[in-house]
Amino acid sequence: MSTPERPIALNLPPLDPLPEATAKYFRICQEKLGLIPNVLMAHAFDIEKLNAFTALYNDLMLGDSGLTKLEREMIAVTVSSENKCFYCLTAHGAAVREISGDPILGEALVMNYRVADLTPKQRAMLDFAVQMTKASATIEEADRQALRDAGWTDRDIWDIANTAAFYNMTNRVASALDMRPNREYHAQAR
Repeated sequence: MSTPERPIALNLPPLDPLPEATAKYFRICQEKLGLIPNVLMAHAFDIEKLNAFTALYNDLMLGDSGLTKLEREMIAVTVSSENKCFYCLTAHGAAVREISGDPILGEALVMNYRVADLTPKQRAMLDFAVQMTKASATIEEADRQALRDAGWTDRDIWDIANTAAFYNMTNRVASALDMRPNREYHAQAR
């Protein structure tokens, strides 16, 4: 079982001392977020794994995209809801509440995105992310065309698919390792 001292159920403590670049990154997280996310602490036993994880996360969630930061967080929460991933629902639910300024949207996405007040374009995006999560092998050209018809470009569809796939992977890792969210997330932006 994970504990506040161990963000996952495995005994894989962070390197001590951390390499200076990693320590600096963690200081920046602490300054900007008020915490070092447990997902980063969980990876800190192997700096190459941490760097690979953060590079992919930063590219998908912060890089140039036709999707807004909020829309990418909405995908994270909706996929995590389907997968019942406690860590990601808590962390990314807090992000949706903060970015949107709408705690109701955050809670709706956590519980059932279908009841959220969404634009048709956002609804199509989340429907596609859920289809990927539940049955990716069933996706056909008509499903991609539905996204185009809703206003998404082919590049946007790439980003939707990759963001949904990333959270399907991380949800499974977090659940399998009993990764627990930082307690601070629970009270954020409520």
